[in-house]
Amino acid sequence: MHIVRFADHDDKVHSGLLTGGGQITRFEGVEHIAELMTLRAAELTALVTETASHASTHSVGEVTLLPPVDRRMEVWAAGVTYRRSREARVEESTERSVYEKVYDAERPELFLKAQPWRVVTYGEPVAVRADSPLNVPEPELGVVVNRHAETIGYTVINDVSSRSIEGENPLYLPQAKIYAGSCAVSPVIRPAWEIADPPALDIAMTVRRGADTAFQASISTEALHRSPGELVRCLFEGQPFPDGAILATGTGIVPDMDFTLLAGDVVDIEISEVGQLATPVVAGLDAMEWLVTAAEKPSARPRRS
Repeated sequence: MHIVRFADHDDKVHSGLLTGGGQITRFEGVEHIAELMTLRAAELTALVTETASHASTHSVGEVTLLPPVDRRMEVWAAGVTYRRSREARVEESTERSVYEKVYDAERPELFLKAQPWRVVTYGEPVAVRADSPLNVPEPELGVVVNRHAETIGYTVINDVSSRSIEGENPLYLPQAKIYAGSCAVSPVIRPAWEIADPPALDIAMTVRRGADTAFQASISTEALHRSPGELVRCLFEGQPFPDGAILATGTGIVPDMDFTLLAGDVVDIEISEVGQLATPVVAGLDAMEWLVTAAEKPSARPRRS
């Protein structure tokens, strides 16, 4: 089963439980995912168990699935958590030593990736910056953390990044990582208690370019240099998250320097036991203007194929 956030035909937003057969059961008295993030893990487990025993209230085909972030939730990301990521960042950067040092440093690289209204989800476009000639998708395991710093679930994230902008100067990281269409999150959260071994999940990514495969690779979260628990602990050391957060744990899949995303590509990501995320690629700011309207009107989100 999965926790979801969705809008009905009247643009009313709800949260609920997606079960087998594409049926959704709305959480009683809980409208926002953020409200779930204020609960202790044991309280959320009890709520999910109780809700699963009720009759379904919606069919997935009758609603619009939304990114599972709202209110004061935030999406953060960790960098250089896999050896391949360190190698790629060293290769692309004019300041190579900063990435070599942070890989083994006591403090990890952590940065704010997106506020809720900027997040896209399955079937919606991610974007590449018009001023960047080298752009890549970054498939990552997302750890869903409540306000009490307890991991309550997992999701799939595409942390789209500009390699050319960050490579020019590490101080350009916010411009390379945080822009319209740079953060995609699967619409489903898999409860943590349903996954037996979170450190051993398979991550696979394929970039489709028309009828061809432009890039394909896979990795296991066993290759993480820092555990998800360590990254969560570091994230919560500096500030409170009253409505919880989603933390992308970094990528171990980075294409060679001769690959870049192009408008029209489709990025498919799958994490075993967690879920899937498919996003078409567009170019430039204009293609993402709909995000502003969709923040208040879910029906303004692009139609999904």
